[in-house]
Amino acid sequence: MLSKSLIARVRRLELKKHRRADGLFLAEGPRLLTELLGSFRCRLLVATDEWLAKQGNMAIEADETVRVTADELRRISLLTTPQEVLALMELPADEPDTEAPRRELCLALDGVQDPGNVGTIIRLADWFGIRRVYCSPDTADVFAPKALQATMGGVARVRVSYVDLCEMVDGLHGEVPVYGTFLGGSDLYAQPLEQRGLIVMGNEGRGVSEQMARRVSHRLTIPPYPADRPTVESLNVAMATAVVCAEFRRQAVGR
Repeated sequence: MLSKSLIARVRRLELKKHRRADGLFLAEGPRLLTELLGSFRCRLLVATDEWLAKQGNMAIEADETVRVTADELRRISLLTTPQEVLALMELPADEPDTEAPRRELCLALDGVQDPGNVGTIIRLADWFGIRRVYCSPDTADVFAPKALQATMGGVARVRVSYVDLCEMVDGLHGEVPVYGTFLGGSDLYAQPLEQRGLIVMGNEGRGVSEQMARRVSHRLTIPPYPADRPTVESLNVAMATAVVCAEFRRQAVGR
């Protein structure tokens, strides 16, 4: 049964400070829940009878289940169009493996502010087989509702950690390549790219921060085509991430 306390319990998770205090995040919709249920502990499942009936005999592990009507779900949901089910899930422990760039290709988000961009980049990382994304403390929270929806469930397979990026890179002692995107960098398509190291993507307006820029060993740019044609000033950070990751993986296949 839907109660005022349950509504408050769900809606408070819209804010990061409450997500951290409660150790929970809110996930909504059948598609996202299907991706996340096997990867995160479900503390509370709120669903319509219709959605539960569709699951048949499939075991759904949840500490607590509350059945609601579609109208009741609309009262509790943060979505404009609620989608049958939502869940309160346990935040994962943030225990970053800062040595991973020595072994594999990883992403770093340096002050990316828009939750939609962060979520889309996690989705891209999942698509391109990048298992770890490191975020500066001022990067948007991947467990914010808008960011989580944009991941399309990629957060179930991509480990996201919030760290001091400069300190992390310094700890690698210059032993791995650190790539960054800059307007004045070298042509992405003309550079040999390693399948390990760190790709740094910067803030939507400012780009890579000055502190991180000093630590980037390989400056790259995505050239417009044709080179002499007037065009927009820059690409959206999520679009640029897609282009850069695609070229890294194209070179991996071509070797």
